[in-house]
Amino acid sequence: MPRVQREARVAWDGNLPRGSGSITAATGSFADLPYSLATRVEQPDGKTSPEELLAAAHAACYAMSLAGELTTAGSAPEHLDVRAVVTLDEVEGGSHRIVSSDVLARARVTGMDGPALQRVAELASEGCPFSALIEASGEVTVKAILEGGTDGN
Repeated sequence: MPRVQREARVAWDGNLPRGSGSITAATGSFADLPYSLATRVEQPDGKTSPEELLAAAHAACYAMSLAGELTTAGSAPEHLDVRAVVTLDEVEGGSHRIVSSDVLARARVTGMDGPALQRVAELASEGCPFSALIEASGEVTVKAILEGGTDGN
């Protein structure tokens, strides 16, 4: 795969406690997503946060990695539903870090049992660049659940 670069732009107005900003993708796929400190650490009220965007990016990256690993294992998925929950927490010294991302993958795939799916799911995390990025400061956990398919799960 060649080197890939993507771009986003953020505008911010005001100080940290009362200010707000918006996030826009250079591709135009999303524009002016509002965010603020309050939407980041209190109630989101329909607005986003860097952590929510990271969770979305991690889930999307992981889903692609899992699809690839399942295909390589000879059991291409019919459908994947992936959820990532990213946790920002205060760490020693008072700073804040992404401390974890918990991934739940529900897979509709034939020719594979639950334990085999879990093994492939772990491989997929090892091959996901966002898992590696998060593991630089935190922990990634992966749980895979087999749904539907001919195995009756």
